[in-house]
Amino acid sequence: MIPDNVHRSGPLKQTNKTHKHGKHRTKGQLEKEIKGRVNVKSLTKKTKAVIRKVDRRNKALQLRHQKRDEVLAKKRARGGQGSPPHLVGIVPLCEGIDVESVLELLKTADDEIHTVTNDLGITHISVPRFKQRFSFYLPEYGNLHALLDTAKVADSLLFVLSPEGAIDHYGNYCLMCLFAQGLPACTHVVMGIQSLPQKKQAEAKKSLQKQIEKRFPKDKIHCLDTQQDALLVLRQIGNQKLRQISIREYKPHMIAEEMTFELNDNQSSEGLLKVSGYVRGQALDVNGLVHLPGVGDFQMAQIDAPNDPYPLRKRGENAERKSNIADVEMSDDGADIRVLAVVSSSKQESLQSEVMPDPMEGEQTWPTDQELLEAGANQMKKSVKRVPKGTSDYQAAWIIDSGGEDDDEEGSEDDILEVGSGFHSNSDDEDKSSIAETEDMETMSVTFGGTETYDAGIDMDEERSALEKYKEARLDQMFPDEVDTPSDTTARQRFARFRGLKSFRTSPWDPKENLPSDYARIYQFENFRRTRKRVLNEERDIGALPGWYVTVHIKNVPRTYVESYKPGSPIIMYGLLPNEQKMSVVHLLMKRVPGNQEPIKSKERLTFHVGFRRFTACPIFSQHTNADKHKSERFLRHETVSVATVYAPIMFSPASVLVFKVQDNGDENLIATGSLMSVDPNRIAVKRVVLSGHPFKINRKHAVVRYMFFSRDDINWFKPIELRTKYGRRGHIREPLGTHGHMKCTFDGQLKSMDTVLMNLYKRMYPKWTYDPHVPNPGVKTQVTNTGMEFTDQEIEDLF
Repeated sequence: MIPDNVHRSGPLKQTNKTHKHGKHRTKGQLEKEIKGRVNVKSLTKKTKAVIRKVDRRNKALQLRHQKRDEVLAKKRARGGQGSPPHLVGIVPLCEGIDVESVLELLKTADDEIHTVTNDLGITHISVPRFKQRFSFYLPEYGNLHALLDTAKVADSLLFVLSPEGAIDHYGNYCLMCLFAQGLPACTHVVMGIQSLPQKKQAEAKKSLQKQIEKRFPKDKIHCLDTQQDALLVLRQIGNQKLRQISIREYKPHMIAEEMTFELNDNQSSEGLLKVSGYVRGQALDVNGLVHLPGVGDFQMAQIDAPNDPYPLRKRGENAERKSNIADVEMSDDGADIRVLAVVSSSKQESLQSEVMPDPMEGEQTWPTDQELLEAGANQMKKSVKRVPKGTSDYQAAWIIDSGGEDDDEEGSEDDILEVGSGFHSNSDDEDKSSIAETEDMETMSVTFGGTETYDAGIDMDEERSALEKYKEARLDQMFPDEVDTPSDTTARQRFARFRGLKSFRTSPWDPKENLPSDYARIYQFENFRRTRKRVLNEERDIGALPGWYVTVHIKNVPRTYVESYKPGSPIIMYGLLPNEQKMSVVHLLMKRVPGNQEPIKSKERLTFHVGFRRFTACPIFSQHTNADKHKSERFLRHETVSVATVYAPIMFSPASVLVFKVQDNGDENLIATGSLMSVDPNRIAVKRVVLSGHPFKINRKHAVVRYMFFSRDDINWFKPIELRTKYGRRGHIREPLGTHGHMKCTFDGQLKSMDTVLMNLYKRMYPKWTYDPHVPNPGVKTQVTNTGMEFTDQEIEDLF
């Protein structure tokens, strides 16, 4: 039965849209179509992460095994036939130790050992039992240059201690220098411990071990009294872990085993130096340059390859043993010396270290007569000015004084009077209420309005005596960078090259602005870090490979270098990397050593040991900050890190820095140590000068300041520069008062009577061209002078 009333939805009934499932297939349809097959993408996504993880583990394991095999191969080949002998330097740490007896005991450590000593003092010991060769060198005791040069090329150092004193004061001084330069692997021995009474031997050895642990926590001391002890020491030296020293890892270097010198002619002071030795570090290219420490850079003529004079076994024992140089064509039939490489004139590196600037570069033509007339007319137009109404007394006087000679004196006086009267009338009409509140300001304005009335009330004798008292008080405060304004010359002439900065940190300073003429002689890299990375990562496999015994022919070596040689000083030769002979601005990071209190002033000549180089220069010092401008320092500060800037050849970091100062008696004292920071001519070192004045009269935010300047023109010259006070107020100069240097100033707050008004002036500093690669040997020194170094026991412990 159909109901009578049927509900019908109205027009406002909500109708939902039907679900649109799209054209995708259902799961059942997909399973039917796939029929059990797996999609390629889903398979790779699931297994790709697992495969990558396994590959990464396998690759890391392979690299680990590869590095381990390389380390083992280097260790097994150390001192072998295909590698240079293990170079050991014997260093006594106490005066009175007989190092010759130590070397004699090492020579007799085994019956199969055979030894050879060459003319330059290097003793070669071949130990067939260990399949290793050792080269022992004894630097002269007290010759610090010989000790440092030996440590630069030695694989190990053998420190000899005294059974009674262990390490004396000079021994600590040598250890400090070696630690700052870079210490290779070391072994510690004591000779003569058995000569002590039986009851004191254990106690003495324990005391020596405690002293060694302060500086070398993981090392142990060895006794060296018998042949068995000597054999154990040789085994320890041959098997110990070597330390990598950055200054020799990237460069070929050599210690001379034999040296001959031939003059170019009878009247020449230069000649050909032939240096024979084992190539160490990297391969030596004949077209490159070499460096002799303390002399300079030189070119090579050729490289010869003689037979190895110090083989592991005697030639009679194994005549068929291969030579250390393979695949080298002989120049002579049956000759012992073979020419390995001859220099190529087209590929040889140049010795040019400076840019030869063109004096006519940037030169402009002389102006014509018409241009000179136009310039003079423009200048005359600019000098003629009219005095506007409502200007101050100072403005009117300044404009009249700077005007041309056409203005007569009567007209100038009329203008001054007319403008002055207008100024006072306007000030009385406009600001009567302020004058009523501040009667002092009204009095000051009326009194200071004229120069003659202001000067009449000044007692110059009192001014001078007060000035001397302020100078004494200023010296007691030891305010840095504060300079007294000269009274005999104008300040604008004395500080003509200085400028003011709104903010030392944020104000811009163009590094290419007003450069000195020496900057035209240096080289600059577009990106020094990128160049350094490229040079150090280059593979150098051309020339004499490491381990070969070669003879290097060095051209144009001064005769004085050979004549100044004395036994006990090693002859070291380094191969230079590309661009290392070129001059630039080098920045050295350094810190004063404790115990040295001698003041070191900026631009004072010092001796630098930077990496493989040794030179003298006069540096400038600056602060080590992260800003774009760095404050210059007049002295090398204590207990802080400073930056020394010099003109020097380009060097690539890392490189250690040792700084010495030569005393009047010729001795050198270590004053600072550090590292090479950068080679950057754009680094700005700014000298700050602080001019100080003292408030004479204070009226709320206004004050009259004196003793900062002594001339009215100086006040007008430095008027745009901002002032500051020791209590943090900031202000500016309004106008000068009188002719004796008093000036009105306005500040952002009321000044205190004990406050001091300061003005900061800045000037960029440049080093002087004082680079000198010729450094003479300071001689033998076994005592540390009192002026140079004074260490306490606590300071010695802090050093290490």
